[in-house]
Amino acid sequence: MTRKLIAHVETWRPYTATYVGLVGLAGATLADDGAPAWRLLGAWAVPTLGWLAGLYGGDYFDRELDAVAKPHRPIPSGRLPAREALAAMVLCATAGAVLGLLLNWRTLLLVVAALVMGISYNTWFKARGLTGNLVRGGLTAFAFLFGTMTTSTWPPVELFAVAALFWLHDAGTNLVGALRDLDGDRAGGYATLPVRRGVSVSLACAAVLYLLWLGIAVWTRMHPLLLGVAAIMGAVALLVVLWAPRPLSRRTALRAHEILVLERVVLACALLNTGLAVPLAVVALSFTWLTQHFMRHRYEFAGATA
Repeated sequence: MTRKLIAHVETWRPYTATYVGLVGLAGATLADDGAPAWRLLGAWAVPTLGWLAGLYGGDYFDRELDAVAKPHRPIPSGRLPAREALAAMVLCATAGAVLGLLLNWRTLLLVVAALVMGISYNTWFKARGLTGNLVRGGLTAFAFLFGTMTTSTWPPVELFAVAALFWLHDAGTNLVGALRDLDGDRAGGYATLPVRRGVSVSLACAAVLYLLWLGIAVWTRMHPLLLGVAAIMGAVALLVVLWAPRPLSRRTALRAHEILVLERVVLACALLNTGLAVPLAVVALSFTWLTQHFMRHRYEFAGATA
């Protein structure tokens, strides 16, 4: 049981778990800064459940690729049965849908759309170059729009720009993440942008996406300190890849993505329309850094330690 529990926790990637809930929470506070606590909790919980469903689903649909590139992961190693991961995906998605209905029945439209997009990403778009990264970014935009609908009947029109910000930002982060999987994706026949066009073109696309979301962020009402920190961290992550020797090593690409995993937490908190933005950023960053430090290298590399 302990071995299986550890396999589930590895699948959750706790170092990613705080981000999408904060995105939903940002949407809720921007739509109504006086919303009751239970609605804010729902704005955090439902995207988080959807995120977990996506992680289970991603590992389930990628199990054959992981068997080639990452056989130490929970499903290919046999520590987590594939059917159990699929059942966990369905359970998390169902729980999120039910909570969404209780908050605002109209959110069911977003939940269904996100589920379809998530499955199509893992089964089709992920191996289709930049399109896959853009589809992946759309899931975070949906999380933000869901958050707005927990405190508002429909997403306020003026907040669609913020949804676009999260879409562009997450697409770029996902693209940098794909760099660390370049060799495995090539061996598994996944035609991601790094596999198709190489590191330089992928880095250029990630830089364009960075400039686009930063431009929207400057225009949007955001916490200036947190936005500044996020902008610097995003630039540093890109420079890590730019200055790295070629061919780009997987560990260097992972280092760049580790910075972005922390940076996106700061960005989400910069959009929280509440006086608790900085304290929440400190707590979320601490949890993300600690779990990433102690877990991520072990998850990415067989037998590795942080």
